[in-house]
Amino acid sequence: MKNLGLTVKYGLLILMSVLSIFPFVWMILGMTNEAVDITAGKIMVGNQLIINFQNLFQSDLNFMQALGNSAFLAVVTTILALIFSSMAGYGFEIYQSKAKDILFTILLLSMMVPFAALMIPLYRMFSQLNGTPLGINNMTVVILPAICTAFLIFFFRQNIKSFPKELVEAARIDGLGELNIFFRVYMPTAKNTYAAAAIITFMNSWNNYLWPLVALQSPDKRTVPLVLSAMGASYTPDYGMMMCGIVIATLPTAFIFFLLQKQFVQGMIGSVK
Repeated sequence: MKNLGLTVKYGLLILMSVLSIFPFVWMILGMTNEAVDITAGKIMVGNQLIINFQNLFQSDLNFMQALGNSAFLAVVTTILALIFSSMAGYGFEIYQSKAKDILFTILLLSMMVPFAALMIPLYRMFSQLNGTPLGINNMTVVILPAICTAFLIFFFRQNIKSFPKELVEAARIDGLGELNIFFRVYMPTAKNTYAAAAIITFMNSWNNYLWPLVALQSPDKRTVPLVLSAMGASYTPDYGMMMCGIVIATLPTAFIFFLLQKQFVQGMIGSVK
C-alpha cells in the first residue's frame, strides 16, 4: 500500500508538472512554425524560426523600442519602489503611534479596491498636468502610481517586525541620524527582503498592461505587452511572430527570478514570521 501511495503521489506530481510546462514548450515550438501550423495545433519543430524573428524585428510595431520602454519602466519603478516602500514600511514599524496604526489600516483597506476603479481618477488627475513631465503620455505617469504600493509597504513592515530594534538604539547612541540608520544598518540586513520585493515589482511593472494602455497614447511609448496585444488584434495575426515576441518578453523576468530565487524564498519566509 505504501508503494502504491508513492506511485500515485509521484504520478500526480509528474502529471501536474507536464501540464505546467506544456504551454512553455508549445510556445517555444510555435516560434519555429508558421501561423497556420500553430492554429492547426502542430507540436513539432518547424523551419520558420529565422523568418519569424525577421518579421518581428522588421514590423512597424517597433518591438525593440517597446523592449527599451518596458526595460526603462521596470528598472526605474523597481529601484524607486524598493527605496520608498521600504522607507514607509520601516517608518510604520519603528515609529509607533495610534495615528500611524489607523493610517496603516486605511492603507491595507485600499488593497481591496481594484485598480480598474482607480483608473478614471488617476487619468483625470494626470490629464490636468498635461504639458508637464507629469502629464498623460509621459513615462512618469506609469512610474509614480507603482513606486509606493500598499502591498510593498505591508511586505516590508512585516519583515521589519523581525528586525532587532536594539541595532537601531545602538546606532542612535553612536550618533547616527535616522536616514543613516535606515541606509547603513537596516538595508544591509534585509537583502533577502529586497530581492523578493524586486522580483515582484519588476514582474508587475514588466507585465503591466491596463494602465500603460490608457496613459501612454503615442506609438513610440508602447511597452511590450501593448505591442503583443497589437499583434494579436490584427486581422490576420502572425502567431509565429507573436510566439517569438512572447518568448523574448518572458526571458527578463525568468532570468531575474532564477537569479534571485533563493533570496526570494528566504525573503518571503522572513516576511511572514
